Amino acid sequence: MASAAGAGRILAPPVEQLRHLAAQLRLLLPGVRVGEARETTEEFNPEVFWRRLTFNLFALLGHLPPSLPPPDEAAVKVSGEATTLTTVFSRLPVPSPQETQRICEQVHVAIKAVIAVYYSLPKDEGITLRKLVRSAAVDIVDGMAQLLEVLLLPPAQSPENSDLISCNSVWVACEQVPKIPKDNKAAALLMLTKSVDFVKDAHEEIEQAVEECDPYCGLLNDSDGDNSDSHNAENSVLGFPSNQDSYWSEEDQELIIPCLALVRASKASLKKIRILVAENGKKDQVAQLDDIVDICDEISPSVDDLVLSIYPPVCHLTVRINSAKLVSVLVKALEITKASHVTPQPEDSWIPLLISSVDHCMNRIKELTQRVTQS
Repeated sequence: MASAAGAGRILAPPVEQLRHLAAQLRLLLPGVRVGEARETTEEFNPEVFWRRLTFNLFALLGHLPPSLPPPDEAAVKVSGEATTLTTVFSRLPVPSPQETQRICEQVHVAIKAVIAVYYSLPKDEGITLRKLVRSAAVDIVDGMAQLLEVLLLPPAQSPENSDLISCNSVWVACEQVPKIPKDNKAAALLMLTKSVDFVKDAHEEIEQAVEECDPYCGLLNDSDGDNSDSHNAENSVLGFPSNQDSYWSEEDQELIIPCLALVRASKASLKKIRILVAENGKKDQVAQLDDIVDICDEISPSVDDLVLSIYPPVCHLTVRINSAKLVSVLVKALEITKASHVTPQPEDSWIPLLISSVDHCMNRIKELTQRVTQS
């Protein structure tokens, strides 16, 4: 943003200034999403980093938590921008162009300060930790841009209290920052916990679907001749599906068994990996922890793909492909974990047993799917 307007300079109307600021913040987002750590000769101080980040965010909202130390020089000049924006632009009359410029400049400076703090976090503190801080920075910038865009809407087009809701979204994003793990091991545990929860949800969902499946649906709908329509109509009245695509065949149900075993193995593996990281993970081994998290992040999407492919109508070739993909990711995660410092005695590890179990499931899936595709 430009500095104070010179004598005789005509400022843009307040609405145009807000629109210009929103566009500027949007232009910052791609850089934040792919932003690299800035090289510096200064030694990284975690305590200073977190103090600066937290203060800048809460100064942006005009609220400083009582437990926070006195502010440093980077954020002394900013206070209450989000609250001020919402207060002054959600009622008439709107501020003057000069006052609008002052507010916009303060918002822009505060946002840039938050981004600068994120850029100061070096890679050797851990990629997993940097991703969490980056996500928080993106949410702050995006939330402030959303607030500006809501304030640009005419009252008739703006939902009631939408400006307050947008302001609150900025608050929520800022209030998540103090909850970010302060080191890479804690960040790794957080991400592994999320992966465990995602796989657990997928497992519970498909198990419930299997339990609710009537094993006789296929037989009840297996009719031929002139009576097929009457059978379908009768089954529909009784609550049975009249479309073959809505239930599992006997071959499908047989295939589901090793697929569910794979999903259970995925959940068990993630839980055990998380325990190993919690008990044996070292904060200074950031690269190995990042490797474990990166590969484990691929397990949940692979589980989702497999689970979705075993809902009817089932394509056995798709199930086999998705099973192979999950097995590949799962075995790689187990091998990376076994080779890392979190597994102090790999020769006595449970990991080979899990790998053997996973391979057995995959062989069974290959056998079942090959039988169906060749028939």
